[in-house]
Amino acid sequence: QVQLVESGGGLVQAGDSLSLACKSSLPTFRKYSMGWFRQAPGKEREFVAGSKWIGSNVYTTDYPDSTKGRFTISRHNAESTVYLEMSNLKIEDTAVYYCVASRSWPLGTDPNDYWGQGTQVTVSS
Repeated sequence: QVQLVESGGGLVQAGDSLSLACKSSLPTFRKYSMGWFRQAPGKEREFVAGSKWIGSNVYTTDYPDSTKGRFTISRHNAESTVYLEMSNLKIEDTAVYYCVASRSWPLGTDPNDYWGQGTQVTVSS
């Protein structure tokens, strides 16, 4: 059974930085596109960062305007782990953050996607 386990969430102040990690049990991790979504109470799930597998060991990254320049996604294939570095955090970044692994793009559209259990990020003023 495939597992994605997020870690690194917590309570920070506005302007702070925070890093999340997602450890995967996928045997072919390097062939998956990986990404991060978030969901705040009463809001829809929102894409925040993605690492798209192009082929071989080539990946591209993608960010929505809301996180571009503040969030950075990276991956360590040998450790089957994807990271999300978040800087200049804002109160509106408060949400549960979920890791996703997919053989499709855009992320989150394939019913066969794998999802983590989520980790809470709370940004206070």
